Amino acid sequence: MGSKYRFIPELGPEELADKQLEGLKWTVKHTAANSPFYAARYKEKGIESGDITSLDDLQKLPFTTANDLKEGYPLPLLSVPEKDVVRIHGSSGTTGKRKILSYTQKDIDTWKNMFARCYELAGLTTLDRVQICVGYGLWTAGAGFQLGSEHFGAMTLPVGPGMLEIQLQILVDLEATCLCSTASMALLLGEEAQKAGLTDKLKLKRCIFGGEAHTPKMRKQFEESLGLESSHDISGMTELYGPGAGIECQAQEGIHYWGDEYIVEIIDPTTLEPVRDGEIGELVVTTLNKEASPLIRYRTRDLTRIIPGTCSCGCTMPRHDMISGRSDDMFIFRGVNIYPGQIASVLESFPEASSEYQIYLERREGLDHMTVRVERKPGVSAENDENLAKTICNQIRKFILVRANVEILKPGLLPRSFAKTKRVFDERT
Repeated sequence: MGSKYRFIPELGPEELADKQLEGLKWTVKHTAANSPFYAARYKEKGIESGDITSLDDLQKLPFTTANDLKEGYPLPLLSVPEKDVVRIHGSSGTTGKRKILSYTQKDIDTWKNMFARCYELAGLTTLDRVQICVGYGLWTAGAGFQLGSEHFGAMTLPVGPGMLEIQLQILVDLEATCLCSTASMALLLGEEAQKAGLTDKLKLKRCIFGGEAHTPKMRKQFEESLGLESSHDISGMTELYGPGAGIECQAQEGIHYWGDEYIVEIIDPTTLEPVRDGEIGELVVTTLNKEASPLIRYRTRDLTRIIPGTCSCGCTMPRHDMISGRSDDMFIFRGVNIYPGQIASVLESFPEASSEYQIYLERREGLDHMTVRVERKPGVSAENDENLAKTICNQIRKFILVRANVEILKPGLLPRSFAKTKRVFDERT
């Protein structure tokens, strides 16, 4: 079947199913032969690679979790010789250890092609100028947006996060037409552009955003303040290459995901059984072409649903809905995935602090703020509170890579519970 797209294949249901089965067979065979982790899991289940003869056989395979990545640190799930790894990226783990994922050159090429599809489906052309306002370094965000934009053929403006004055200058002087950021950053840039009287000078047409939850009201506000024609929610995670795993098309009837690169299942997070199409459950992904760190039935903990039927945009790639939440207690702050246990791990290194803490999240003037309230240990003087708060703040910044305001409270001030203590109070929505 031909395609009206440069990067997106138009596959019918049967063609897609054939491609998925071929990729599933290869992935199971590849991991059975080259991954000690997966080989051991298959042996426990009594699975041979030849047992996978249909897509229904996916159900026979064991789940993989974030805990498996933690236990396999620093190079979990590795399924190629280390000499073939050309890059690593990482994201936050549940106990302060990062989830490190390895990439071969083929993995990088797959990722940049997936991301180029995202720009294409959002309606960009090679005449667009893409301003990237997300984090670079260990995180996948900046590298992914840049790889995809360059492969797509647009002019790429890799500014990075923050730096509002520079962002606005580049937006105006280099006439960026597409902004890549979090929803919060887009909102903040829109407000700052209005304050500076620069709105009429912007050439922006589109925003591709992701990395955090957003409300329709928030989205409408930054679309209006930046003068956008459209905005597009992008999906992805470090485990699954990074951002670029799927995107909203111009019809905005859900997120098209690249079904020729990974299989999506939606399961009940309690029973682990599949739910019906259209029902909300936990997103589980299995890669079909990933060499260095393949995923077999990886439980993402993200909650969404399959959208059945064909999209009015004409793209035949399958769709799932926006991510509606998490099946665990992770929260996203300024584009960084954070678990309460990471905060607890930082606090454990301070003998002056007790184990009692709470995390407060709020949004002021379009920007997320986090306050960590910590009790002093009984018998510790209050004279050192200011220095203790500052030191804890610095450690959070060092290990979790976000800024937080820290308040030191007297012992017993935080509420106690006989059941599970609520640690996170998210007032952003």
